[in-house]
Parts: sequence; structure tokens; C-alpha cells
Amino acid sequence: MAKSAVPTLADRLRAAQEARQAQLQRAKAAAAGPEAAERREARQAIVAARNLRIAARKAEEQTRKEREAAERAAAEAEAAAARAAASQAERQTRAAKEAERARQEAAEQAEREAILAARRISRRAKKRRGR
Repeated sequence: MAKSAVPTLADRLRAAQEARQAQLQRAKAAAAGPEAAERREARQAIVAARNLRIAARKAEEQTRKEREAAERAAAEAEAAAARAAASQAERQTRAAKEAERARQEAAEQAEREAILAARRISRRAKKRRGR
């Protein structure tokens, strides 16, 4: 009797296990070779260069942010100084106008009192003449 040409389940499982073992042996051999070490070193060099570029970009970004913050603070300080100067000038103008108005009111009051005093004197004079 001849053996059947159709493999059994056990035969197929054994073949699959042998294929996995062979593939694993080939991967181990490839990983242990000098070419793999060279590839790993090249990869590590690429990663290190990338990390340096990233660190340089972060440092530049940080420097840029600090410079912009300093410029913004200087601009805000300048604007605050300008506002303070404008406010001071406005207060001085307002005080000058108030002083001018007070002077005019005092002059008008003095004029009214002079007119009233002249009327009183005139009335007294009339009374004296009328006696």
C-alpha cells in the first residue's frame, strides 16, 4: 500500500512550525550580521541628527518668543508712557481752562459788584440831594 499523497493535519502543522523556525533563524542571522549593525548605527545617527535639528528649532522658537515678548513689553511701556503724557497734558489744559474760567468769573463778579456799588453810591447821592 502506498502512502497517501494528501498531507495530514499533523504534517501541515509540523511543516508550518519548521517554516517559522527557519524564518526565525534567518532573521537572527541577519540581525547578527555586520550589515545590520551598520544599518542600526546609521539609523541611530539619523535619529541623533533629527533630535539636534528639533532641539535647534525649539531653541530658535524660544528665542523668538522671548524677543517678541520683550518687544511687546517695550511697545506697551511706550504706549503707557504716551498715554500718561497725554493724560498729563490734558490735566494741565483742563487746569488752565479752569483757572481762566475762575479768573473770568472773578472779573465778572468784580464788575457786577462795581456796578452795584456805583448804583448804591448813586442812590445815596440822590437821597442826600432829595433831602
